[in-house]
Amino acid sequence: MTAIRVVTVDDEPLARERVSTLVREYEGLDLVGEANNGIEALDLITRLDPDLVFIDVEMPELSGFGVIAALDEARVPAVIFITAFEQYALKAFEVGAVDYLQKPVTRQRFAAAVGRARERLGRRPADYGPTLVSSATLAERARGYRTRFVVRRGNTHQIVPADQVDWLDVADNYLGLHVGAKTHLWRGTMKQAQEELDPDHFVRIHRSAIVAVDRIVTVRTHDSGGHVIEIKGGVQLRSSRQYADRVRALLR
Repeated sequence: MTAIRVVTVDDEPLARERVSTLVREYEGLDLVGEANNGIEALDLITRLDPDLVFIDVEMPELSGFGVIAALDEARVPAVIFITAFEQYALKAFEVGAVDYLQKPVTRQRFAAAVGRARERLGRRPADYGPTLVSSATLAERARGYRTRFVVRRGNTHQIVPADQVDWLDVADNYLGLHVGAKTHLWRGTMKQAQEELDPDHFVRIHRSAIVAVDRIVTVRTHDSGGHVIEIKGGVQLRSSRQYADRVRALLR
């Protein structure tokens, strides 16, 4: 029988070591990597392509839900969430995780979770990846307005804080996050960004552009009925008539 390749993720060293030890001792499991934060987890999962991930829900900067939401839908492993908080148990199942383990993790519950993982891996539905990523995205969105973007370059990932973004625009199948002279590509849609960003800090000015309100320097009316918006750094963006009311609200 082929061993199940496992990655464990937890920002608490003792908690991570507890689960990693259980993995090492359990027949049929192969521990291929450990991560102590969400970005490390994304890099490991992308590079190692494990079958199963044990991942803590509550981690600084990027939660377990945020990690799963940022994965490539075609390469999503089976997921078992780990949490110290009972309220996340139901959410874990709503997201589509195989199981959840509450800290401190016992051998009995660990064995039961691994059994469920074996069953899931043996009859994995075709839409498993897209469903899990979509559900994790909704779970992360329910935690509040977006405060960060996870962007990928090759097999590595980095966090771009939302408050560093000057403006966003459409770039083929991605959004361009403009941060000063740099542009990062984020896998998402303009509609998604508009819904997830705090409307007090970001305003959509065009079907293909969103601007950080505090970066706006001037707003001028254009003959077309829209506006020309200049932001810090001298960049000028054209707003469309469709979004004129939102832009006018900035002038009040």
